[in-house]
Amino acid sequence: MMLAGAASLAAGMGLGLLGGTMLAPPPPIPKPRAEPPVAVAPDPPATETSPRTVVEEEAPAPPPPPPAAAPKPPKGKPAWEKFAVAEPATGGHPRIAVIIDDMGLDRRRSERVLALPGPLTISFMSYAEDLAHQAGEARSHGHELMMHVPMEPLGEAMDAGPGVLSESLPVEELRKRLVADLDRFQGYVGINNHMGSKFTANAPGMHLVMEELHRRGLLFVDSLTTDHSVGMAESRRAAVPSAARNVFLDNEADQTSVNGQLAKLEDLARRKGDAIAIGHPRDGTIAALAAWLPTLSAKGLVLVPVTAVVRARGK
Repeated sequence: MMLAGAASLAAGMGLGLLGGTMLAPPPPIPKPRAEPPVAVAPDPPATETSPRTVVEEEAPAPPPPPPAAAPKPPKGKPAWEKFAVAEPATGGHPRIAVIIDDMGLDRRRSERVLALPGPLTISFMSYAEDLAHQAGEARSHGHELMMHVPMEPLGEAMDAGPGVLSESLPVEELRKRLVADLDRFQGYVGINNHMGSKFTANAPGMHLVMEELHRRGLLFVDSLTTDHSVGMAESRRAAVPSAARNVFLDNEADQTSVNGQLAKLEDLARRKGDAIAIGHPRDGTIAALAAWLPTLSAKGLVLVPVTAVVRARGK
């Protein structure tokens, strides 16, 4: 259930409310590390369509909530390194990471994805069933694991699914939903957003998400469903390892269209040194990947888990 949120800004004091909680503004964003420019493909509304319809309430953007008690960070290596799949030898060749999200809902197609050559990065929908078993299957195939977290989209006809993170929620309910998602199974390296064109543009909400990821030692991949996302800025503020998606493979889901996006991905990786693609368990995508993945070595390209790209971009 969506709860109406409210926010106000006290003139000259930088104080606000989220879900009835008085908050202080976040610290200034440190100077970001130097990174090569990232080519971002426009994200049409088709990436956030859903057969279900919900009525969404508008809420102004309040400042971020204060920290709260959370699980202790893992001992030794952070979780994103502890559970990372080993990076294949690249020999200096460009890296390509392919994330397949929305995994775990369509079990038949999800199993077909797991049978593809890896290492792919498999992002399971947080509300899919039997996640511990499905994650174990993915791991046994040599793939890296992520959690796909539903976040509030723009538009009244779009529904990100149950437990969606919404900017209109009270702080404690927002945190409760996030923690419930992150506790679904173990052994994953981080999250990326499902939909989220509204929520990822909301600094207070994303600040809360990044605090929790930092405490758990997890990384963040911004699916970039909006040009207004603050995901990367908030991840840097919270010292959360992160990277942004470069190419969507299957806004048009037929195999010919996916092949065109894969060619775009190859070109970007050659120019930038690495690239991240996001696709979904769809027939055209699976067929295109099955034909394309075995060709990478001959093209001088290396398929890597997403942690390898995050690590390379963080240097």
